[in-house]
Amino acid sequence: MVVPLLSPLAAAGGDLPEWGWGRIVTEWGLAPVPFVVAVWAGGLYLVGVRSLHRRGDAWPVGRTLAFVGLGLGSFVFATTSGLAAYDETLLSVHMVQHMLLSMVVPLALALGAPVTLALRTLPAAPRRWLLAVLHSRVARVLSFPPLTFLVYVVSPWALYYTGWYDASLDSAWVHEAMHFHLVAVGALFFWPLMGIDPVPGRVGYPFRVLLTVLTLPFHAFLGVTIMGQETLIGEQHYLALREGPMGRWLPDALDDQHLAGGILWGSGDLIGLIFFGVLFAQWVRSSLKEAEREDRRLDRIEARERAASVGVSDRPADRSADRSSGPAAGGGG
Repeated sequence: MVVPLLSPLAAAGGDLPEWGWGRIVTEWGLAPVPFVVAVWAGGLYLVGVRSLHRRGDAWPVGRTLAFVGLGLGSFVFATTSGLAAYDETLLSVHMVQHMLLSMVVPLALALGAPVTLALRTLPAAPRRWLLAVLHSRVARVLSFPPLTFLVYVVSPWALYYTGWYDASLDSAWVHEAMHFHLVAVGALFFWPLMGIDPVPGRVGYPFRVLLTVLTLPFHAFLGVTIMGQETLIGEQHYLALREGPMGRWLPDALDDQHLAGGILWGSGDLIGLIFFGVLFAQWVRSSLKEAEREDRRLDRIEARERAASVGVSDRPADRSADRSSGPAAGGGG
């Protein structure tokens, strides 16, 4: 559960103040497990970067900002800010949190290339263990693109149309597990597509673009479905809240659900387009690097051919010179 830093009411899960988007920055709390995980992950990453710098190796600042700043920062924000305080009170707030955890956080973590950093800084034995994991059959199965795509698009349907979401409203442990699940599923899907790390499941850029584009209609369809349905998700929980003290300010549960569907639809398309832009930029950069490598290869071939032709043209001249100088030397004798 979220332990409060500023609002005792938010910790009690009781009479929360009336919701407004400003509550995101005023109702902060502390979720111990996500916070500890983020601190450890960020700390280990920065230790690796420091290790590289101390031995004179460079590490792109953008990768550090992506992993620690945007990735872990968004994770902490989603699980400790007002989004976490109200995510069990309003489905629309939960949906904002959902999109951050399932799309923004995985993309940013992948762009930080933590596996590459680990391979460059770990001692020999842990590095061998990490390589063994990366080359294991389990890793290849978990990163198989069609499978990760299926899991990614089916997961939100399973969350909202089975008893899973109700269970997350009733159990703090299930609720926290759901947060980590959203990040893990997003990472499994996007890491091989967007990331820099040498992980299994990497496919060519055309197929990456195809998989990314295919996610857009699935998010849109789920959002439209939630917007249009008249049956409440988490009905017992949300109706019970409206019978308590917060009922004086809580919006109609069905209206809030329709808003949640709209957030899922709109933000899914927007973030998906950002993904597409990042992937397209990576594709262009990769093509330019490949063109540079090909140019260098052709230059080397041309240089070798030029050197060989010069050598061939010089050898007959040398032999004719030797022949002409031989008789002259003999005649002089």
